[in-house]
Amino acid sequence: MNKIISKEYLSDKVVKFEVEAPLIAKSRRAGHFVIVRVGKKGERVPYTIADADVKKGTITLVVQKVGRSSQKLCELNAGDYITDMVGPLGKATHIENFGTVVCAGGGVGIAPMLPIMRAMKEAGNRVVAVLAARTKELIILEGQVREHSDEVIIMTDDGSYGEKGLITAGVEKVIQREKVDLCVTIGPAIMMKFVSQLTKKYDIPTVASLNTIMVDGTGMCGACRVTVDGQTRFVCVDGPEFDAHQVDFDEMLMRLKAYDR
Repeated sequence: MNKIISKEYLSDKVVKFEVEAPLIAKSRRAGHFVIVRVGKKGERVPYTIADADVKKGTITLVVQKVGRSSQKLCELNAGDYITDMVGPLGKATHIENFGTVVCAGGGVGIAPMLPIMRAMKEAGNRVVAVLAARTKELIILEGQVREHSDEVIIMTDDGSYGEKGLITAGVEKVIQREKVDLCVTIGPAIMMKFVSQLTKKYDIPTVASLNTIMVDGTGMCGACRVTVDGQTRFVCVDGPEFDAHQVDFDEMLMRLKAYDR
């Protein structure tokens, strides 16, 4: 069992937890995730590791209330224990000095983007963050994003903060003014699809971190399968990051609808 050290609401439905997990904190790298279970009969849910503190032996999870399992997790408080947590899982983000990297994060996807931005910046890249949400209140972790990027562009659907428009408008703004060597996108599947379509038009290599449904996290159940470059891949063991231009987003979106309630 893993003890919750602190809990903070980033918005009405988004909660940041600092959780005691010294072994995971020590071995985790940008892009890794954990699978969490609350209660002995709870379902297994994946969450990307948003941060880690090796000295304190803790990791940070950012959780959005979207269903019964995430609701149960968000009801826990500092001092409570998470029943099970397994990780780090998945393949770490490939980090090198690419040049200029655009990090396009939407909604709660900003959280898993943060360690990637930090690692890219430490590798010597120019990092331009494009953050997007429906409204100002849903833009999370802005201060920490600014610490690890050279520039931050904020887009909101309603224009309540930053510039009014979709994330693609902010990404294209950067592409049109300077050479972009890599784009990394994390957020809702439909958002990643359109970011991918945009960067493909400009022939910019793009990595997407996929958010499919997972069960066991070891590649055995097949729940997280996606088609990449015409072949079946499992997000939990082959990903979660893939060449966005090779991902069949339409198939992925259709499979995600199967779990709508």
